[in-house]
Amino acid sequence: MSKAFAYRAYGGPENQEFLERPVPAPGPGQLLVLVRAAGVNPVDWKIRNGWLGTGGPLPGVFGVEASGVVQQTGAGVDGFTPGEEVFGTAVAGGYAEHTLLDAAGTAHKPLGVTFAEAAALPVAAATAYDAVEQLGLEAGRTLLVLGIAGGVGSAAAQIARARGLTVIGTASDRNREYVEGLGAVQIRYGEGVADRIRAAAPDGVDGIIDLIGGEDLREAAPVLADRTRLVSTVDPGTAAALGGGAVHRAPAGAALTALAGLVTDGALDPRITGSFPLDRAPEALAEVETGHARGKLVLVME
Repeated sequence: MSKAFAYRAYGGPENQEFLERPVPAPGPGQLLVLVRAAGVNPVDWKIRNGWLGTGGPLPGVFGVEASGVVQQTGAGVDGFTPGEEVFGTAVAGGYAEHTLLDAAGTAHKPLGVTFAEAAALPVAAATAYDAVEQLGLEAGRTLLVLGIAGGVGSAAAQIARARGLTVIGTASDRNREYVEGLGAVQIRYGEGVADRIRAAAPDGVDGIIDLIGGEDLREAAPVLADRTRLVSTVDPGTAAALGGGAVHRAPAGAALTALAGLVTDGALDPRITGSFPLDRAPEALAEVETGHARGKLVLVME
């Protein structure tokens, strides 16, 4: 049996519980992994709330990203063997002692990357990587990240800086030092944000990655001359109305390999701001659910 943290029904935290489940068997294109670390993301509680649909089997185990050691491979899997250290997209819940990874969305973990760092990459950092790739800005250009202090924003800032971009981003004043540590300029949220962006970037910005949506996005958009260089992870409808669009996700395996290389080279710090044992998964998830978590939270299995 394998311990896991799950939701027994769609709704609030009252539906969460620890359970024992059989060790899952890998199907075609899957890897059975002994989990060493798992990322904690806003999408986890949104799935529990039923915001992304309610058709999945219950109970549902939390977590969509994990790192660990391959135990068994399913039919049709090439390039992975038992005993290898890997990280990727969890298809059987990452908040668990064992899970299944999608082989197409899995990469080998380099020796210079910890399990915790690797588990922090498949969702937030991979989304940031795809967003920066999609914008395709040249070195010397200026990127604005709306909501820069979170997991996606932190990664986007560093990936962009590694490509020679100037980065500015909106965040609360309490996060000023944190944002500056990313190599970016912090712009305070709230009324008048467009004026503060223009003051920080008098020549305008060349691209926007939106992680907030709504009124914040509408107010900031006028600082961007070419609206096709606007991508949003949270509000593609507003982005499209403004001339931009959604972030298009690329095949995950290649992006994860590239991200691991950036971590190895020191160009990307996953910015893990909190590590919790599996027994404290409810606490970690609650912190992310507040919407004020800075950087990345992970579960580390003992």
